[in-house]
Amino acid sequence: MSVPVPWDEARAGEIVAAHAALDGAALPVLHALQEAFGCVPEEAIPLVASALNLSRAEVHGIVTFYHDFRRTPPGRHVLKICRAEACQSMGGAALASDFLRRQGVSWGGTTRDGSLTVEGVYCLGLCACSPSALYDGEPVGRLDAARLDALARDARQDALGEARGP
Repeated sequence: MSVPVPWDEARAGEIVAAHAALDGAALPVLHALQEAFGCVPEEAIPLVASALNLSRAEVHGIVTFYHDFRRTPPGRHVLKICRAEACQSMGGAALASDFLRRQGVSWGGTTRDGSLTVEGVYCLGLCACSPSALYDGEPVGRLDAARLDALARDARQDALGEARGP
């Protein structure tokens, strides 16, 4: 996972320009903006709308419709836990609910220290290894409470290491 940078209108303009000529450019543009900034900031909406000849309402609709787009920056690490049927059938719902409670967050929330954002996704294609998740884009199968706790601990330790510096 790349480290997001703070909002920069000039950089956003470059990103939009690099993708604007694609057919159906809205999704590639928005994904590229989120990759760069960690989310699709409100300031990006009019920029994207103007570049793609769309209304602000249309761009806002895309960002709010697709669950993969964030409106605020995530924590330092992102854990996407599968909520689809195969993972549910293997105890994933109860496992996730307990983990969220212990972390003090709800779906889409970020831990108080900013180290971990927990998001729900629907099917990662890892059904044979369910319950499953993605941790910073890397697949993690056969989740249990200990493995989830280890991921949260890893996120906290990494965040602490970054806060202390080299």
